[in-house]
Amino acid sequence: MSTFDRIWYWRSTLPHRKGQRCRILARGTMNSCRIEFEDGEQHIVSRYAVRKAAP
Repeated sequence: MSTFDRIWYWRSTLPHRKGQRCRILARGTMNSCRIEFEDGEQHIVSRYAVRKAAP
């Protein structure tokens, strides 16, 4: 499995998750993706909502 190499960026959607690490499990059409947070919660969201984490 991949590491949690992304950061949740949007505050308007899932505001309590802003700044938390996540990973992309699958990419879909219309710029959507399935993400998973470190606690196991999964969502289908826009790819604009996640950013690469700084090394």
